[in-house]
Amino acid sequence: MANQKGGVGKTTSTINLGAALAEYGRRVLIVDFDPQGAASAGLGINGHELDETIYTMLMTPRSDVREIIEHTDVEGLDVVPANIDLSAAEVQLVNEVAREQALARVLRPVQDDYDVVLIDCQPSLGLLTVNALAAAHGVIVPLEAEFFALRGVALLVETIEKVQDRINPRLRIDGILATMIDLRTLHSREVIERVRDAFGDKVYTTMIARTVKFPDASVATEPITTFAPTHPGAEAYRRLARELIFRGDAA
Repeated sequence: MANQKGGVGKTTSTINLGAALAEYGRRVLIVDFDPQGAASAGLGINGHELDETIYTMLMTPRSDVREIIEHTDVEGLDVVPANIDLSAAEVQLVNEVAREQALARVLRPVQDDYDVVLIDCQPSLGLLTVNALAAAHGVIVPLEAEFFALRGVALLVETIEKVQDRINPRLRIDGILATMIDLRTLHSREVIERVRDAFGDKVYTTMIARTVKFPDASVATEPITTFAPTHPGAEAYRRLARELIFRGDAA
Protein backbone atom coordinates (compact mmCIF):
# COMPACT_ATOMS: atom_id res chain seq x y z
CA MET A 1 0.00 0.00 0.00
CA ALA A 2 2.06 2.93 -1.24
CA ASN A 3 1.77 6.61 -2.06
CA GLN A 4 4.38 9.21 -1.14
CA LYS A 5 1.61 11.71 -0.40
CA GLY A 6 0.41 11.60 3.21
CA GLY A 7 -3.20 11.59 4.30
CA VAL A 8 -4.58 9.58 1.39
CA GLY A 9 -5.91 6.65 3.41
CA LYS A 10 -3.01 4.17 3.22
CA THR A 11 -3.21 3.01 6.82
CA THR A 12 -7.02 3.11 6.94
CA SER A 13 -7.12 1.00 3.78
CA THR A 14 -4.47 -1.43 5.00
CA ILE A 15 -6.30 -2.07 8.28
CA ASN A 16 -9.80 -2.32 6.83
CA LEU A 17 -8.89 -4.29 3.72
CA GLY A 18 -6.91 -6.70 5.92
CA ALA A 19 -9.87 -7.13 8.27
CA ALA A 20 -12.29 -7.63 5.37
CA LEU A 21 -10.04 -10.27 3.78
CA ALA A 22 -9.80 -12.03 7.15
CA GLU A 23 -13.62 -12.04 7.30
CA TYR A 24 -13.56 -13.93 4.01
CA GLY A 25 -11.31 -16.59 5.51
CA ARG A 26 -7.92 -15.33 4.36
CA ARG A 27 -4.95 -15.48 6.72
CA VAL A 28 -3.66 -11.91 6.65
CA LEU A 29 -0.45 -10.35 7.94
CA ILE A 30 -0.18 -6.56 8.10
CA VAL A 31 3.39 -5.25 8.14
CA ASP A 32 3.50 -1.81 9.73
CA PHE A 33 6.35 -0.20 7.81
CA ASP A 34 5.80 3.39 8.90
CA PRO A 35 7.75 4.84 11.87
CA GLN A 36 4.53 6.50 13.04
CA GLY A 37 3.20 3.02 13.87
CA ALA A 38 -0.35 3.97 12.90
CA ALA A 39 -1.33 0.53 11.57
CA SER A 40 -0.20 -1.06 14.85
CA ALA A 41 -2.06 1.54 16.93
CA GLY A 42 -5.17 1.24 14.77
CA LEU A 43 -5.37 -2.44 15.69
CA GLY A 44 -4.84 -1.90 19.41
CA ILE A 45 -1.08 -2.51 19.58
CA ASN A 46 1.06 0.16 21.22
CA GLY A 47 4.34 -0.14 19.35
CA HIS A 48 6.02 2.40 21.65
CA GLU A 49 5.81 -0.12 24.50
CA LEU A 50 7.51 -2.88 22.50
CA ASP A 51 11.23 -3.63 22.71
CA GLU A 52 11.23 -5.59 19.45
CA THR A 53 9.56 -4.43 16.25
CA ILE A 54 10.13 -4.63 12.50
CA TYR A 55 13.15 -2.36 13.05
CA THR A 56 14.79 -5.00 15.26
CA MET A 57 14.24 -7.61 12.58
CA LEU A 58 15.77 -5.43 9.86
CA MET A 59 18.86 -4.72 11.95
CA THR A 60 19.41 -8.24 13.32
CA PRO A 61 20.77 -10.91 10.94
CA ARG A 62 19.11 -14.33 11.20
CA SER A 63 16.29 -12.92 13.34
CA ASP A 64 12.90 -14.68 13.29
CA VAL A 65 9.98 -12.36 12.55
CA ARG A 66 7.58 -14.89 14.09
CA GLU A 67 8.85 -13.77 17.51
CA ILE A 68 7.36 -10.28 17.12
CA ILE A 69 4.09 -11.01 15.28
CA GLU A 70 1.11 -9.77 17.29
CA HIS A 71 -2.35 -11.31 17.03
CA THR A 72 -5.28 -8.90 16.80
CA ASP A 73 -8.87 -9.17 17.99
CA VAL A 74 -9.86 -9.96 14.38
CA GLU A 75 -9.55 -13.69 13.79
CA GLY A 76 -7.04 -14.43 11.04
CA LEU A 77 -5.43 -10.96 11.16
CA ASP A 78 -1.90 -10.53 12.56
CA VAL A 79 0.49 -7.56 12.66
CA VAL A 80 4.22 -7.01 12.49
CA PRO A 81 4.42 -3.83 14.62
CA ALA A 82 6.52 -0.70 14.17
CA ASN A 83 7.44 2.37 16.18
CA ILE A 84 9.60 5.46 15.84
CA ASP A 85 12.78 3.31 15.94
CA LEU A 86 12.08 2.44 12.31
CA SER A 87 12.99 5.99 11.26
CA ALA A 88 16.65 5.11 12.00
CA ALA A 89 16.59 2.17 9.59
CA GLU A 90 16.71 4.43 6.52
CA VAL A 91 20.15 5.73 7.58
CA GLN A 92 21.49 2.46 8.96
CA LEU A 93 20.56 0.37 5.93
CA VAL A 94 22.48 2.61 3.54
CA ASN A 95 25.78 0.85 4.25
CA GLU A 96 24.34 -2.67 4.28
CA VAL A 97 24.88 -5.23 1.54
CA ALA A 98 21.65 -5.76 -0.47
CA ARG A 99 20.05 -2.92 1.50
CA GLU A 100 16.93 -2.94 -0.73
CA GLN A 101 16.28 -6.60 0.15
CA ALA A 102 16.24 -6.32 3.95
CA LEU A 103 12.45 -6.53 4.33
CA ALA A 104 12.18 -9.39 1.84
CA ARG A 105 14.73 -11.30 3.95
CA VAL A 106 12.74 -10.66 7.14
CA LEU A 107 9.41 -11.77 5.64
CA ARG A 108 10.68 -14.83 3.76
CA PRO A 109 10.17 -17.30 6.67
CA VAL A 110 6.46 -16.46 7.04
CA GLN A 111 5.37 -15.92 3.46
CA ASP A 112 3.81 -19.40 3.33
CA ASP A 113 2.01 -18.90 6.66
CA TYR A 114 -0.35 -16.27 5.21
CA ASP A 115 -2.56 -15.90 2.16
CA VAL A 116 -2.04 -12.14 2.00
CA VAL A 117 0.69 -9.86 3.36
CA LEU A 118 -0.16 -6.14 3.33
CA ILE A 119 2.71 -3.69 3.82
CA ASP A 120 1.68 -0.24 5.04
CA CYS A 121 4.36 2.12 3.67
CA GLN A 122 5.34 5.51 5.02
CA PRO A 123 4.54 8.57 2.87
CA SER A 124 7.88 8.84 1.06
CA LEU A 125 9.82 7.22 -1.76
CA GLY A 126 12.89 6.55 0.37
CA LEU A 127 14.75 3.35 1.15
CA LEU A 128 12.00 1.90 3.35
CA THR A 129 9.43 2.18 0.57
CA VAL A 130 11.92 0.72 -1.92
CA ASN A 131 12.35 -2.22 0.50
CA ALA A 132 8.58 -2.71 0.55
CA LEU A 133 8.43 -2.62 -3.26
CA ALA A 134 11.34 -5.08 -3.48
CA ALA A 135 9.48 -7.54 -1.21
CA ALA A 136 6.03 -7.18 -2.81
CA HIS A 137 4.24 -8.85 -5.69
CA GLY A 138 2.06 -5.82 -6.34
CA VAL A 139 1.22 -2.28 -5.29
CA ILE A 140 -2.14 -0.81 -4.34
CA VAL A 141 -2.07 2.98 -4.67
CA PRO A 142 -4.66 4.80 -2.52
CA LEU A 143 -5.40 8.08 -4.28
CA GLU A 144 -7.36 10.96 -2.80
CA ALA A 145 -9.89 12.42 -5.23
CA GLU A 146 -8.25 15.80 -5.69
CA PHE A 147 -6.08 17.16 -8.51
CA PHE A 148 -2.87 17.70 -6.51
CA ALA A 149 -2.91 14.03 -5.49
CA LEU A 150 -2.78 13.05 -9.16
CA ARG A 151 0.44 14.96 -9.78
CA GLY A 152 2.52 12.80 -7.43
CA VAL A 153 1.40 9.49 -8.89
CA ALA A 154 3.71 9.81 -11.91
CA LEU A 155 6.71 9.91 -9.55
CA LEU A 156 5.48 6.82 -7.71
CA VAL A 157 4.93 4.96 -11.00
CA GLU A 158 8.48 5.91 -12.05
CA THR A 159 9.86 4.49 -8.78
CA ILE A 160 7.83 1.29 -9.21
CA GLU A 161 9.20 0.88 -12.75
CA LYS A 162 12.79 1.35 -11.54
CA VAL A 163 12.35 -1.27 -8.81
CA GLN A 164 10.71 -3.58 -11.35
CA ASP A 165 13.60 -3.12 -13.77
CA ARG A 166 16.49 -3.36 -11.30
CA ILE A 167 15.39 -5.36 -8.23
CA ASN A 168 11.99 -7.05 -8.45
CA PRO A 169 10.82 -8.05 -11.96
CA ARG A 170 7.56 -9.58 -10.64
CA LEU A 171 6.38 -6.23 -9.19
CA ARG A 172 3.31 -4.64 -10.76
CA ILE A 173 0.64 -2.12 -9.97
CA ASP A 174 -2.31 -4.17 -8.74
CA GLY A 175 -4.69 -1.23 -8.70
CA ILE A 176 -5.53 2.39 -7.96
CA LEU A 177 -7.94 2.84 -5.05
CA ALA A 178 -9.91 6.09 -5.04
CA THR A 179 -10.31 7.31 -1.45
CA MET A 180 -12.01 10.20 0.36
CA ILE A 181 -14.58 10.42 -2.40
CA ASP A 182 -17.55 12.75 -2.37
CA LEU A 183 -19.42 12.04 -5.60
CA ARG A 184 -21.77 14.94 -4.89
CA THR A 185 -18.97 17.29 -5.95
CA LEU A 186 -18.00 17.92 -9.56
CA HIS A 187 -14.33 18.02 -8.50
CA SER A 188 -14.37 14.42 -7.21
CA ARG A 189 -16.14 13.16 -10.33
CA GLU A 190 -13.68 14.94 -12.63
CA VAL A 191 -10.67 13.51 -10.75
CA ILE A 192 -12.11 9.99 -10.97
CA GLU A 193 -12.54 10.41 -14.74
CA ARG A 194 -8.94 11.57 -15.10
CA VAL A 195 -7.68 8.63 -13.06
CA ARG A 196 -9.69 6.21 -15.22
CA ASP A 197 -8.35 7.85 -18.39
CA ALA A 198 -4.78 7.43 -17.10
CA PHE A 199 -4.97 3.93 -15.57
CA GLY A 200 -7.95 2.24 -17.25
CA ASP A 201 -8.94 -1.07 -15.68
CA LYS A 202 -6.22 -0.70 -13.04
CA VAL A 203 -8.68 1.55 -11.17
CA TYR A 204 -10.71 -0.51 -8.70
CA THR A 205 -14.47 -0.36 -9.18
CA THR A 206 -14.79 0.06 -5.42
CA MET A 207 -14.36 3.63 -4.17
CA ILE A 208 -13.99 4.68 -0.55
CA ALA A 209 -16.21 7.58 0.47
CA ARG A 210 -15.19 10.20 3.00
CA THR A 211 -16.81 9.54 6.40
CA VAL A 212 -16.18 10.42 10.05
CA LYS A 213 -16.60 6.73 10.94
CA PHE A 214 -13.02 5.94 9.83
CA PRO A 215 -11.34 8.23 12.40
CA ASP A 216 -13.91 7.07 14.98
CA ALA A 217 -12.87 3.46 14.35
CA SER A 218 -9.18 4.45 14.63
CA VAL A 219 -9.81 6.02 18.02
CA ALA A 220 -11.55 2.80 19.08
CA THR A 221 -8.50 0.85 17.76
CA GLU A 222 -10.73 -1.35 15.60
CA PRO A 223 -11.28 -1.89 11.89
CA ILE A 224 -14.53 -0.34 10.71
CA THR A 225 -15.70 -3.86 9.83
CA THR A 226 -16.04 -4.63 13.56
CA PHE A 227 -16.56 -1.09 14.89
CA ALA A 228 -19.53 -0.36 12.60
CA PRO A 229 -20.08 -3.58 10.61
CA THR A 230 -23.15 -2.38 8.70
CA HIS A 231 -21.77 1.08 7.85
CA PRO A 232 -21.29 1.83 4.11
CA GLY A 233 -17.54 2.25 4.79
CA ALA A 234 -17.33 -1.32 6.09
CA GLU A 235 -19.31 -2.58 3.09
CA ALA A 236 -16.95 -0.69 0.75
CA TYR A 237 -13.88 -2.48 2.12
CA ARG A 238 -15.69 -5.81 1.87
CA ARG A 239 -16.41 -5.03 -1.80
CA LEU A 240 -12.74 -4.16 -2.30
CA ALA A 241 -11.72 -7.46 -0.66
CA ARG A 242 -14.06 -9.35 -3.01
CA GLU A 243 -12.63 -7.44 -5.96
CA LEU A 244 -9.08 -8.43 -5.01
CA ILE A 245 -10.15 -12.06 -4.54
CA PHE A 246 -11.93 -12.04 -7.91
CA ARG A 247 -8.87 -10.55 -9.63
CA GLY A 248 -6.68 -13.22 -8.05
CA ASP A 249 -4.65 -10.74 -5.95
CA ALA A 250 -5.90 -12.30 -2.71
CA ALA A 251 -6.87 -15.77 -3.86
